Amino acid sequence: MSRILIVEDDKNLNNGVAFALKKEGYEVISAYSKLEGKREMLNSKIDFLLLDINLPDGNGLDFCKEIMGEIDFPIVFFTANDTEEDMVKGFEVGADDYIAKPFSIEVLKYKINAILKRSKPANKNTFEYNNLIIDFDRILVTIEGKEVNLTVTEYKLLEILAKNKGKVITKDRLLDKVWDSNGNFVDENTLSVNIRRLRKKIEKDSKKPEYIITVFGIGYTFGE
Repeated sequence: MSRILIVEDDKNLNNGVAFALKKEGYEVISAYSKLEGKREMLNSKIDFLLLDINLPDGNGLDFCKEIMGEIDFPIVFFTANDTEEDMVKGFEVGADDYIAKPFSIEVLKYKINAILKRSKPANKNTFEYNNLIIDFDRILVTIEGKEVNLTVTEYKLLEILAKNKGKVITKDRLLDKVWDSNGNFVDENTLSVNIRRLRKKIEKDSKKPEYIITVFGIGYTFGE
C-alpha cells in the first residue's frame, strides 16, 4: 500500500488525517515542520505528500520548491488561503491539487485515491528473468542492460518460450509457430540451428543454459 507523508503543524489535524488514512490501509508518516518533513523524505520512500502551506519554520510553497528535484510523487496542499493567486502559485511549484481548510476527510480520501490511480505508471508489456529483459512492445531484448541483436526467427523462438515459462514446448509446436521472413516453414534442423545461435547470444555458457533448456526427446522450456 502507498506511503503518505503528512507535513502539517496542527497536531490534532495531522493525527486525525493520519488515523483516517491508516484505516483505509495507507501507511502514514506524520511530520510537523519543514525540517521534519525533509528528514522523513530522506529516511523513507514516499508515494504521496500532504503539505500545509503555513508551517512554523517556513512556507509550504518554498518547501515544495526545495524538494522538487528529489520527488516523483503527487503533492496535495492543505491551505486556509484558497485564493486564485495562491492556488496558481501552488500549481507552479508542482502541486497536484488543493484542499481548503476546513475539509471533509471523505473528500480528502477520494482526492488521494483518484490522484494515486492517475499517477500509477502504465503496465509495461515486458518479461524479466534473471538478467534478461524482453520488451514485447519494442521487440527489444537486453542482457544486463545491453541490447541483444536477434534475427526474426530467434526473437520469435525466445518470445514463445518466455511467454510459456515453466511449460515444455514441443518441437512440433515451435515448428508450427515459427516461420522465416519469406513465409517458408522452418524444418527441425533449422529450428535446432536457431536455438543454438540464440543460446550463444543470451547464455553465459551455451553448454549450461539457464534460459533455454532442452527437454530431451520432446522440445524446450524456459528457465528452471
